[in-house]
Amino acid sequence: MKIYGDSISGPGLKVTWVADSLGRSYEWIETSVIASQTLTPAFLVMNPTGQVPAVMLDDGRSLAQSNAIILHLVEGSNLIPSDAYQRAKMLE
Repeated sequence: MKIYGDSISGPGLKVTWVADSLGRSYEWIETSVIASQTLTPAFLVMNPTGQVPAVMLDDGRSLAQSNAIILHLVEGSNLIPSDAYQRAKMLE
C-alpha cells in the first residue's frame, strides 16, 4: 500500500498511525499540497478532489479521505467494536 500525504497535514498522519497499529506495511509518498503536487494529472486520476491523504492499495484500487481509508484498514480487526452502539460511538 502507498499512502500519499503531506507531513504538515494531520489526516494523513492518522492513516499512518492506524496502519502502524495494525502492523500494515506501507510506503509513505510525501505529496505537498503547497507545491500543488496533488493537482498533477497522475494524482487526480487517483483522487479527483486533489486532496491528501489518498492511498493506492496493493490491488491497484485507490481510496481518499482519511476516515474512509481508516475504516477500510480496520475492517475485520479488533479496532471495530462488535456492538452496534459502540460502532456508532467510534464513528461519532
